Amino acid sequence: MQVKVRDNSYWVERYGKGKPIVFLHGFTASTRTWQSILAFFPEYECILIDLPGHGQTKASVHSMEECCADLKTLMAHLQLDQIDLVGYSMGGRTALSFACYYPEMIRTLSLESASPGLKEKQDRQERQEKDQQLADFILHHKIEDFVDKWENLPLFDSQKQLPIEKRLAIREERLTQDRKGLALSLEVMGTGVMSSWWNKLFDLTFPVLLIVGEWDYKFVTVNRKMNECLPNSKIVVIEEAGHAIHVEQSKKFGTIVEDFIMTQTSR
Repeated sequence: MQVKVRDNSYWVERYGKGKPIVFLHGFTASTRTWQSILAFFPEYECILIDLPGHGQTKASVHSMEECCADLKTLMAHLQLDQIDLVGYSMGGRTALSFACYYPEMIRTLSLESASPGLKEKQDRQERQEKDQQLADFILHHKIEDFVDKWENLPLFDSQKQLPIEKRLAIREERLTQDRKGLALSLEVMGTGVMSSWWNKLFDLTFPVLLIVGEWDYKFVTVNRKMNECLPNSKIVVIEEAGHAIHVEQSKKFGTIVEDFIMTQTSR
């Protein structure tokens, strides 16, 4: 269903009944990316949202903060006071940002292959330039050319081991995206322009699950550092998985996240 927030229209899908778990997808994905893990949450209501620039959401935002404010308004429309929040990659950065802005709304936070941004100004500037270069490439090439480039990043090497039908489904999801939406997402919600939350991690007292794939070396390192900063967190490194654990190891991902949420919220 479409939900109006300001002049924006957010696409939302709701499945099941129970306490709400909100899922936020990664860059070039949509609500479709979570379909394979819904069966692992039979006692919950799973709420899937297309983020700005993706899927069926028609939203123009100018910053990560503005996106999070929209999401807060969206939660109010859905009559959600507190949520278990799950985010993957870009959606993980969005989920963490939302949790930092509105910690009172978080029961638990599960972050898959996510980061709190970049600490150093120079690193943020360099990443912003790279994100802008990629945004320009997207705008000036066919979507097929961009998807070819994106799929061949070392970050997604492990996905080449997936069954062909799953790889084709992921590619189709990427090909259906809007080029202008993807470019804008990089420009206003990319790692280079978002706030660094490293110093804020010490203040987050709700339970946090950090989940990373063993082959995703960069994010394993980042998440181990995050785990040292967070006062109430656990990190799980999934064997034989890269960046997109929920795609590559759906059963392990669903089981671990469901068990974490169930354990933390039953206390």
